[in-house]
Amino acid sequence: MKKTGFKISHTTIWVSSIFLGLLSSVPQIAAHHFNTAEAIVNAALTGTFALVMWYFNIFILSRSTGRSRKQSISYPKLLSTLLFGMVVMLGLAWIQQLILSHINFGPTMLMVEVRGILINLIFYMFLNMLQQNYENQHVKMELEQIKNDNLGAQYELLKQQVNPHFLFNSLNTLKAMVESGDEEAIDFIIKLSNFYRYTLESRKLDLIHVHEEMEILNAYLFLQKARFDDGLVFTNELSTKGLNTLIPPFTLQLLVENCIKHNVVSLQKPLSIRIYEEDNCIVVENRVQLKTGEVNSLGVGLKNINLRYLHLLDKQVDIVNDQHIFKVKLPVIYEYHNN
Repeated sequence: MKKTGFKISHTTIWVSSIFLGLLSSVPQIAAHHFNTAEAIVNAALTGTFALVMWYFNIFILSRSTGRSRKQSISYPKLLSTLLFGMVVMLGLAWIQQLILSHINFGPTMLMVEVRGILINLIFYMFLNMLQQNYENQHVKMELEQIKNDNLGAQYELLKQQVNPHFLFNSLNTLKAMVESGDEEAIDFIIKLSNFYRYTLESRKLDLIHVHEEMEILNAYLFLQKARFDDGLVFTNELSTKGLNTLIPPFTLQLLVENCIKHNVVSLQKPLSIRIYEEDNCIVVENRVQLKTGEVNSLGVGLKNINLRYLHLLDKQVDIVNDQHIFKVKLPVIYEYHNN
């Protein structure tokens, strides 16, 4: 979402400046000895000052400081605009003295400076309030967008977890194992049950420990190995420290599922998948052996994982593909540092 900054119409700026100029001449119009020249010059100078300070305050308040503001009023900016306004008003008072030389410069300068400070303060406070309201609205929109993105990610994650093709293949494998009297059929049923139990238990959590994620992955791999046998080779090289870090649920399972989905898995051409740690990242790596007609692109699973890391850490998942090795690098999440 692009932040464009608050805006005020030029019509509002010009009309208000002219109105202030006319308003400043009211005392002279009501005086017994009305001087048309003095009223016109006074109105023109006040209107010009108001116009200059409008645009200067908009400029100085719209400048980004590069960090979140911790107070409602920026006092350095307020001081800057007051000093600038005093200099501008001093210059306008000097111009007024040149035009109306019969006026006493001292009292006139004091009067216009006080008037300028009041006008400047009103403009700054009004614009500051407008900017605060704009920023609050923008933050609300960003939070709403993040909420919608997170809900979308959870929905896509749930669709990935309860994949009908995966369930169909698992049941077909189980059917074949039962018909052949395979002794591992009972273990297969237990692992399938465990996998869906993990799905129900973990899908509402933002983060779980990597060792818990590995339980989900191991249950999934058991089901896949029953289908592919030695066509699927998995290597886990995570250290104890790595296993105690955090990860969004089903991240590793989705990555391994993507490897199997997009690559050839067979006894003649085994698919090797490796998980290890590198440069403060957990890396899931596989040898590229794409299926015929497979388009190498970022699918729903990878986009889902990347979105969750952006939401949780404001970091992106790093994807490396040299056409021989495909790697996904997941930033490590430490329990206490990222609490």
